[in-house]
Amino acid sequence: MRPLRTRLTGALLTVLALTAATACGGSNAAPSAKQPAAAPRTADRVEPLSGTPAPRLPVTVTSADGRKVRVAEAKRVVPLSGSLSEIVFTLGLGDRVVARDVTATFAQAAKLPLVTRGHDVSAESVLSLRPDLVVAEESSGPAEATDQIRAAGVPVLVVAPAQGLDDVAPRIRAVAGALGVAEAGERLVERSEDRIAAVRKRVPRQGTEPRVAFLYLRGSASVYLIGGRRSGATSLIEAAGAVDAGAESGLTKDFTAITDEALAKAAPDAILVMRKGLDSVGGVDGLVALPGVAQTPAGMDRRIVSVEDGVLLSYGPRTDQVLKSVVAQLYGKDDR
Repeated sequence: MRPLRTRLTGALLTVLALTAATACGGSNAAPSAKQPAAAPRTADRVEPLSGTPAPRLPVTVTSADGRKVRVAEAKRVVPLSGSLSEIVFTLGLGDRVVARDVTATFAQAAKLPLVTRGHDVSAESVLSLRPDLVVAEESSGPAEATDQIRAAGVPVLVVAPAQGLDDVAPRIRAVAGALGVAEAGERLVERSEDRIAAVRKRVPRQGTEPRVAFLYLRGSASVYLIGGRRSGATSLIEAAGAVDAGAESGLTKDFTAITDEALAKAAPDAILVMRKGLDSVGGVDGLVALPGVAQTPAGMDRRIVSVEDGVLLSYGPRTDQVLKSVVAQLYGKDDR
């Protein structure tokens, strides 16, 4: 298996690669509400910029893997992650996207053909759609597939992974530059940053910052992990006015197997999870029943914050909505 990733990010790809069963095994002031707020759903549609930008091509851009990539046309684009698909669609060029990765779950992309098996790229499927540009994550693979696509003469732009809020702007700029719409990219960067800043200004300020642990759950595979400093969630948790309990407790890797000891040391006031992961363990009741969870302040108060898998760590145009959802659930308020 591989991760979402949108993450997602390289950290989650490492996590989803875990196929073996993983062992599953204090108190800070918790937010006042004793029951978790209803989880607001992030809009299942992206919001394109007004107007349709006209690409100025050809362009030559530098890929995250150090290659110089010349893009002559961008009429048939294949983004190889949900996050990258969101950027292309939000720039107003969704009509040029001819395929999707399994993590592209938003409404506008839902009917596009899949070019991944699980989370592995199928070079044959990609090439059958005659793309003139493929946009990939550093974690897109296997490497043989991207090599095969390049060997067929298709430009492949590799974009650096998303690990936090600071990555929103560079990723948008990288994609917009390759598509020949740098000006639209700057407009989207400004819109995204303004919206994120607006949500951050409305985060409730309390005497004690709540401690939030990010748990990665896949009940069907017996994978139960707690995120550390490199999980990709720290930036989001801190933007919500909270402390990343896993990172603060000394977990420096991306993810560590959940144990009673790790949970006791993290002592989270709330637990952040992906929605499918929460469903995979039987919802809140099943999560609280996992060894060690019920003994944490979060487990005792049943304070669970859940966000759709495809957007939680995407750090793209919908990150403001993700942050807004986390804040609303964490503090038990409707942040409208």
